[in-house]
Amino acid sequence: MTSNPPAGQVPGASAPAICKRPGCPNALPGQDRGRTRQFCSDECARRYHNDARIPAPAAPPADSTDPLAALDAVIRQAAVLTRAAREMAASLDPARVRAQIAEAEAARRRAEAAAVTAGARAGEAAAETQAMAEALDAARADARAAQAEASAARLQAETAAAALEQARRDAAGQITAAQAEAAEQAAAARANAAQCARERDDATETARRADAEIVRARQAEADARAETDRVRADAARERDTLHQQHQAQLEAVKALTAAERSRAERAEHLLEAERADRRHLTSALTAPASGNGNGKLPRTAGGKGDQQ
Repeated sequence: MTSNPPAGQVPGASAPAICKRPGCPNALPGQDRGRTRQFCSDECARRYHNDARIPAPAAPPADSTDPLAALDAVIRQAAVLTRAAREMAASLDPARVRAQIAEAEAARRRAEAAAVTAGARAGEAAAETQAMAEALDAARADARAAQAEASAARLQAETAAAALEQARRDAAGQITAAQAEAAEQAAAARANAAQCARERDDATETARRADAEIVRARQAEADARAETDRVRADAARERDTLHQQHQAQLEAVKALTAAERSRAERAEHLLEAERADRRHLTSALTAPASGNGNGKLPRTAGGKGDQQ
């Protein structure tokens, strides 16, 4: 296809570039470097783009995920672009029109390819939706079963809490009784210790009196030295006897105190064993029922499991 050169143009010379906007006969300003300009001014570029802007079709709702609706919108937009390109073909350069038509055709082919892809994605989305629905039904069934198990576990926990509270009350009573008994035994031990101290003081006073008698006998008369020695020996033996008695009483008090302490420690051990039995009973109550279903409690250490 050939065209006649405009008037005043020398044949064979390159035609001056004209502004791309339809209806603008102004030539493009010359430039030495950079990208080739297509519009004579920024105003023409803005008007061209405003005229070429095509109202977009109504967009689907924001929460819509239907690929077929999106594909329909893309096809309509491609048809609108193709129609606009054909309308502009009369006022544009033939080569530029062919380029725009080629671009529109490429856009149409891309839209078709997008349609095929969207159809495949729609099938995959439908399959995923079905799988998700089945998984949701299974999850709801599991949730209902879990709620039933939670209710049963809550009832068991309340029963176990009541049993534990009763066990705590019983243990508190036993601890109080043991403390009272230990206090009485400690008071008796202190009374015995006080009595032993008084006896020791009496023995010490007796020894002092004996020493005074010995001194007076020594100073009284020299010829009574033999008698004084005998009295001193008697006093020494009596002091040793009293000392031995005092030591024996102290050992008895120590043994009694050790025995009381041992009884207190045994009471504490028994109390700890009772607590261990209570904890074992609590764990047995909270544990799931056995397969035989007889409902009997397990026998704890010491044979007290059936009596609690």
